Amino acid sequence: MRVRPDQLAAHLRKTLAPLYLVFGEEPLQAREAADAIRVTARERGCDERECLTVETGFDWTTLRQRAASRSLFAGRRLLELRLGNAKPGDAGAKALVEYAARPVDDTILLITAGKLDWQIQKSRWFVALDGAGAVVQAAPVEPGQLSGWVERRLRSRGLNPTPDAVTLLSERVEGNLLAAAQEIEKLALQATGPELTVEVVLAAVGDSARYSIYDFVDAALSGKPERVARILDGLRGEGVEPVLINWALHQEVRRLAALAFTQDRGQALETALAEQKVWDKRKPLLRQALQRLTLSDCRDLLRACAQTDCLIKGAEVGSPWDALLANGLRLAGVVSIRARQ
Repeated sequence: MRVRPDQLAAHLRKTLAPLYLVFGEEPLQAREAADAIRVTARERGCDERECLTVETGFDWTTLRQRAASRSLFAGRRLLELRLGNAKPGDAGAKALVEYAARPVDDTILLITAGKLDWQIQKSRWFVALDGAGAVVQAAPVEPGQLSGWVERRLRSRGLNPTPDAVTLLSERVEGNLLAAAQEIEKLALQATGPELTVEVVLAAVGDSARYSIYDFVDAALSGKPERVARILDGLRGEGVEPVLINWALHQEVRRLAALAFTQDRGQALETALAEQKVWDKRKPLLRQALQRLTLSDCRDLLRACAQTDCLIKGAEVGSPWDALLANGLRLAGVVSIRARQ
């Protein structure tokens, strides 16, 4: 059974499953989900807690042995299996499938793991755990959902934020939920007025946003020039090499050019997207970009990316960062005076 992090509290109020798998690359949500399960288990009579850490040479028979061993003092127990970034392998997969088929009475099994890709999520052991208990994926909060997450967390701490305050705080902590949680706790301690305003956020919160090169590309595809500029400035501040940003941008523009070319030849966009093996999640971004860009625009952008590569390598004189900003803005739909000439 899949349970989203924001659904976990309601789930735990109703029941406590025999096993839980908490996985994902977002550390705050993973930690808070595991903590919530631990607290509920203790409240439901799990007075004993034991941890197993999977490392090289781990003996998977230990899982069943420790789970089945009875304590003389505790009625129920919580057994934690910490996978981290390790993979269970054949022996581990077999042990997990067997455990899921016959969970141990009076034992709650909590498995924590790092990022598990879609192939692992289709594996027999993952599917077995999903069917026998509850699976919580701690995935990064998408930019479009971040404001809602920030507002809910602010209100849960007794704060009454204005919409502008929520927007500003979201921009300053994007991609860094740990920093977001810390800043919200700080604001809760400092709050004095009836509302949390932009002025209070500006005075108390530093810029802790973290971005990836793919965030830059997605912002451009979405037609958000202000976000394009903000992300590029953040990447530059973090010391990201411009060659990586240009590579990511060039890859996406090449795909757009291929899609635009097939459209010009009369092929349906949905068919072209399928042939390009575009993920469903990314299709709306590409559709949106192709509503603004023609095949000629895409080819111009490809040439601009090639020129930016020359700037990066020192073959031409100019600022690679200025060129990256111009290319990102052009992809977002902002045409510079130079581009018109």
